[in-house]
Amino acid sequence: MTHAPARPATVLPLTAVGRDDLAAAGGKGANLGELVRAGFPVPDGVVITTDAYAAVVEHAGLAAAVAAAAEDDGAALRAAFAAAEIPDDLRGAILGAYALLGNGPVAVRSSATAEDLPGAAFAGQQDTYLNIVGADALLDAVRRCWGSLWTERAIAYRARRDVDPAGVRIAVVVQRMVPAAFAGVLFTANPVSGDRTEVVVDASSGLGEAVVSGLVTPDHYVLDADGRVRERRRGLREIVVRGVAGGGVEHRRGEALTELPDAVLAELAALGRRVAAHFGRPQDIEWAWADGRVWLVQARPMTALPPPPLRLSRIQRITGPQIVEYLPVRPYPMDTSGWIARGIGRMVQRMLAEIPGLHVDFADVLPESDGVVDRYVPPRPRPTWKVLTAPARNLPRIRRYHPAGWTRDPRFVRFDREARELAALDVRGLGWAELRRLPQRTFDVVDVVTDLRVDYLPRVAVDLLRLRVLQALLGRRDVSGLTLGTHTRTEDANRELLGLAERVRADGALRAVFGLEPDALAERIEQDPAFADFRAALSAFRAEYGHRETASPLLMSAPTWGDAPATVLGMVKVLLEDAPPAQAADRAEQAERQLLAHPLVRLTRSERRVRRLLADARAGIAFREDSHFHGTRTLPVLRRAVLEAGRRLAEAGVLREADDVLHLRLEELESLGDPATLPPADAERIRAAVRARSARRAELAGVPLIAPSVLFPGGAAGGDALVTGTGASGGRATGPVRVIREAAEFGRLRSGEVLVCPYTNPSWTPLFQRAAAVVVDTGGIGSHAAIVAREYGIPAVMGSATGTSVLTDGQVVTVDGDTGRVTGD
Repeated sequence: MTHAPARPATVLPLTAVGRDDLAAAGGKGANLGELVRAGFPVPDGVVITTDAYAAVVEHAGLAAAVAAAAEDDGAALRAAFAAAEIPDDLRGAILGAYALLGNGPVAVRSSATAEDLPGAAFAGQQDTYLNIVGADALLDAVRRCWGSLWTERAIAYRARRDVDPAGVRIAVVVQRMVPAAFAGVLFTANPVSGDRTEVVVDASSGLGEAVVSGLVTPDHYVLDADGRVRERRRGLREIVVRGVAGGGVEHRRGEALTELPDAVLAELAALGRRVAAHFGRPQDIEWAWADGRVWLVQARPMTALPPPPLRLSRIQRITGPQIVEYLPVRPYPMDTSGWIARGIGRMVQRMLAEIPGLHVDFADVLPESDGVVDRYVPPRPRPTWKVLTAPARNLPRIRRYHPAGWTRDPRFVRFDREARELAALDVRGLGWAELRRLPQRTFDVVDVVTDLRVDYLPRVAVDLLRLRVLQALLGRRDVSGLTLGTHTRTEDANRELLGLAERVRADGALRAVFGLEPDALAERIEQDPAFADFRAALSAFRAEYGHRETASPLLMSAPTWGDAPATVLGMVKVLLEDAPPAQAADRAEQAERQLLAHPLVRLTRSERRVRRLLADARAGIAFREDSHFHGTRTLPVLRRAVLEAGRRLAEAGVLREADDVLHLRLEELESLGDPATLPPADAERIRAAVRARSARRAELAGVPLIAPSVLFPGGAAGGDALVTGTGASGGRATGPVRVIREAAEFGRLRSGEVLVCPYTNPSWTPLFQRAAAVVVDTGGIGSHAAIVAREYGIPAVMGSATGTSVLTDGQVVTVDGDTGRVTGD
């Protein structure tokens, strides 16, 4: 005897679904059913399942229109759903469920399969209809909920989150209407600070639609773990939304307003914590209070939630500002697993371990959640047993390795040869096996520079310490003045940029096109035959210095100068206006003459020894800078190798585009077989990892890696100051503000303006030749911007935290580099 296959259930009570029924009940329905099963106060209701949606699509012949709607604004499909005939058996099931709910007012809520998920809330993307009364009104609301799966905003949101439209369905939740006296939302963690010990409640009179849709400024409460109110702010409650007899809602104004009792707030906090504990993560909950009872009408995981606040140690307060400027954006998984873990980060780890004997784990500094960097935790180097043997290791190095001769070290000669060989490789011509091995080859070459830094830096530290001691004995505080103008590869790059600017200044036609925006300028230079000579000079510059980073030496995901000609041209544009200021070397010579003329130096006839000490200190500074310069020479090779692998994966249909490879970890890429013959299971595993990490990264797009108030507690303005921070280069200067957020904007800076920026790195150095002063959101006195500002003799304020958001272009300000204050003029 054969049995007909069971017909799919099209209408289910909430008690019949739970968190594992996403495919049938959608995100909202599955979560509400889970709450009901767990005993939470949820209004009675049913779920019209995704099978009902599928049945209507089939019955109305909408399959082709559904497939096409992903490519347009969905208007035609929404109209088709609004007019769709509901099959008789489904219509009967819906109305039968409505009768069991009392045939009274109900709320009708969309519940898509791609909403209320960790990382993709889809809040507000599909429709909800409140106070629906009567069978015809109910069926009409259900049709409109189905159609709302294809609103323009929902289609765009799915596209941004890389959600396959072919796999999306929608259910509809129908619940008894709660005639709320108060309603709103509660968060079981503070959505601003990330504090998991706080509950935040927004409340307003009437239905919660007023709060959720942003129609009102609600009452705002912050409660502690025990439900006590820590913060209370009365809202404006501009309107009140209430249900009306016969169905629908109205917006009322001028109602007498009362406050939600503290006892209800405490009950909400307790319920919220129980819900969060049940789901195992912080929750965003919609609630209503009616007739003295609290009801929960929706729960979803909180998205874009900052990590819990950090309490920094004294050491972390020192290390934190110095490193955060190297993290202008959230690192990709490829950054952390590749260049950080095995390249530049390994260099830092080895130097700390092999010189002083300290340990730092970048997995602790950049912890990951769901495969994506969650936050930045300032490092706290821990001593190891090697601290005890540091003198025995370093004394021989101090005696043997003098920085002045480091480029004659056979190891550097070998490094230089291997780095040039790597740079000459055509990655497109490599086989897959050789391409996979190329990243490790770049790391092996970087290790040679690390060996050199480990051996030579101890002597650098000793020579700089000796200079500081001499300065102290002679009563001079300014050590940096004596080392200005030290010849480094960065200075070489700056001189070459000045040379390019001179070429532009001498060529009227070339000078004219420099008024274009950077990208348009780069395209014009590349294509116009009239600029062949300049193009050749620019190519030579990029060949020599193209490995310099545009964003950070820690990030291989960001383009280098060689990848970004517009950035280089922007730096040239900065240098076009007028002659550069006095050379730092001239100021260094003046400082040296003053030092040698000191009575104690002359009395002890120590001029030769002082000159030798100055030469050693300058050689040490040059080594420190140049070894970093050379340490990133393989970065473009690594970047090209990874993006070439991404291109081949995209060509094989494994990835959507080459840049998606940045969402993979390097070890995942290295373990893959040739994309052309990759087994389907491996391809799907890679696609799933990229989708999940991309969604997580998108979720965290607006969340800082670390709250500025944690890292820079003094960044808030005080007194007449617009912003405050750490004074890092002395003096005062007044000028108009120019906010530069990224390298592509370099050309906007004009001489005499105050440079205000979120971070800096060596590629920003030319800007310091024109700026009157610099104000940086991040960093401390040892940061790149502070060091360069002191070299150029301009005031600098670091760690302002809010400089780029508070100060505006053209605003005239005075920067005090001694006190760390920026005031209006």
